[in-house]
Amino acid sequence: MEPQKNVGGVPTDGEERARELVESVELGGRRLGGWQRGLVSVLAVAWSVWQIYAAYVGNVDTFVLRATHLAFAFALVFLVYPLTKRARSFTRVPWYDWVLGVAATLSAVYVVVQYPSIANEQGGLLTRADVWVGSATVLLLLAAAWRALGPAMPIVAMVFVLYAAIGPRGLIPGDLGPLLQLHAGYQWHQIVGQLYANTEGIFGSPIGVSATIVFLFVLFGAMFDRMGAGDWFMNVAQSLLGGFRGGPAKASVVSSALNGIVSGSAVSNVVTGGNITIGTMKRVGYSAEKAGGIEVASSSNGQLMPPVMGAAAFIMAEYLRIPYQQLILAAAVPALLCYAALLVTVHIEALKLGLRGLPRSELPPLAGALRSGLHYAIPIAYLVFALSAQGVTPERAALNTIGVMVVLIFAQEVWRATRGGGGVAAGLRNAVGMVVGSLESGARNMIGIAIATAAAGVIVGIVTVTGVGFGLADILAAAAAVFDRLFLSVGNLLAFAGVDPQGFANTAGLVVVLVMAQLICLLLGMGLPTTANYIVMASLIVPVVIKLAGDAGYNVPPLAAHMFAFYFGIMADSTPPVALAAFAAAAISGGNPVKTGVQGFVYELRTALLAYMMFFNPQLLLIGVGSFGEGVWMVLTAFVGLTAFSAATLGFLHRPGGVLERLALLAAAFLLITPGLTTDLVGFALLGGVYAWQRMVPARRGLAT
Repeated sequence: MEPQKNVGGVPTDGEERARELVESVELGGRRLGGWQRGLVSVLAVAWSVWQIYAAYVGNVDTFVLRATHLAFAFALVFLVYPLTKRARSFTRVPWYDWVLGVAATLSAVYVVVQYPSIANEQGGLLTRADVWVGSATVLLLLAAAWRALGPAMPIVAMVFVLYAAIGPRGLIPGDLGPLLQLHAGYQWHQIVGQLYANTEGIFGSPIGVSATIVFLFVLFGAMFDRMGAGDWFMNVAQSLLGGFRGGPAKASVVSSALNGIVSGSAVSNVVTGGNITIGTMKRVGYSAEKAGGIEVASSSNGQLMPPVMGAAAFIMAEYLRIPYQQLILAAAVPALLCYAALLVTVHIEALKLGLRGLPRSELPPLAGALRSGLHYAIPIAYLVFALSAQGVTPERAALNTIGVMVVLIFAQEVWRATRGGGGVAAGLRNAVGMVVGSLESGARNMIGIAIATAAAGVIVGIVTVTGVGFGLADILAAAAAVFDRLFLSVGNLLAFAGVDPQGFANTAGLVVVLVMAQLICLLLGMGLPTTANYIVMASLIVPVVIKLAGDAGYNVPPLAAHMFAFYFGIMADSTPPVALAAFAAAAISGGNPVKTGVQGFVYELRTALLAYMMFFNPQLLLIGVGSFGEGVWMVLTAFVGLTAFSAATLGFLHRPGGVLERLALLAAAFLLITPGLTTDLVGFALLGGVYAWQRMVPARRGLAT
């Protein structure tokens, strides 16, 4: 159904549905009123104030900070996330959610009080009361995760707990059993101790990063959004690109990249920018599904943009034990390549459809658009400066940036109020309301992340104690070995061309393992948020991939393997049938959600290719780059290779291409992304040959460049 037109700034039905989706997924869908709504606000603001205080003093005990972080999340999740979708319209919290919320909060508070005794007086051993409270915490955490994240995460966690309790011999029958028979099962009090009473389970590194760094960056993003920076990004992008061929789509790409710097949510990015870009894309000729697909791809890729990277960057730095500044610098090149390739993709799509841009008369003047929000660049510039030049810790940089944002909010609102005739007092009231609203929305945005990182800690804790990863490595290696004879035979056939048969077989087997890891990541991502998906993959699959790559003769840096998993976790946001970002975009465009997701996935294929490129060519992550010139050439050939790949997948370069032309473009793409001067030159020649051929042969559809 075609959505209603947006008249006078009034949201359309589709935009309202998209906002409802964001609210239900990220903020909880229960619409409370009266004192219960006030209680949620007080708890959320108190959580933000506590996190700011903890970051400011910097000496809060690690375990206390993590447990109180979970306690606040527990207190809010049962208030704002209902048990069923039907209950989202309820305006009061039912009695059983009060019971669950209070019990969950007290279970987290209990461990704060009892942990010193467990660690010191009890020597790490749990009393009967500790076991009962710890068991309740695990169960209540899984119940909270079911509400906030959906069933996938708690089901996976329960399978791991069952594996730890029963042991592989009782859980996995048949010939696969011996591969995983590393233990005969643990007693329940041992499992509870692992998950609840140390820093290897629920209160491990993932929730630690959530409590120390992620919260502050999410709060910074909430303040940025409250100030209206998203609209400014959109206006500037429209001014710059709206008049070019397919300009609204290009504006969507650029504005999503800018929003991605401070926002870690694909769904909210779709709603923030899509309410403008999707309509303008349809106006210039994109179908509802193509317009929605472009918005989905550009918004999903926002999570690749440093410094936030969908909140996973901080956890990745913790896992890899590398400075956060080093990580975001390495991630910058592939992120920019990804967006540059998406710009080329939407341009090729515009050429293919014969589209034009918006009339210049309908676009805001660039100078005016820049002036209207130039102060929004101050906090971003400061954050980048603090992280790179000053070298301060991420949490201190985020805390200082929040302080800058508060000053800017007061200055902006006082200036606006005095210009509008409201006076300084009105501006101060508006600023206070904006700051308090930011504290609340930032905390509510964190509920799902805190619950996700705590639930992921259940999986991490079981993996740590059982060593299940070694068994998974054996299973994946056995699966790859099934194809080994076939790959070796193909390698023997190619030996006349100088191909090493065994080397070819090893590489092909590794690719099979990567494809398996890719599919696991995409499947998990259908039910998990990006951060939780990455944590699970980093704990289970990434070590396996690194080990098998070493067995195949590839010295893959851990960062490349982690980025591989992270990129496919991002793609899961646009992978049908779940694809929440696609449902939000389809609500705005009036298109079919599944077709929108499929179209977005097609545009996202270059992201998948880029993940493989980083794995096999770590120079894209600035690893092993010998000189500036070498780095520039590597980026250039990667970009041209991605361009050739986009042209092949869309079937258009100068004009629509046939099967042979598309195969030639694919060959050029793979040659260009393969390191080596010879492959680069052959790839350039092949791409140039296809383009020249299409220029020489008249276009069949009368389409011009």
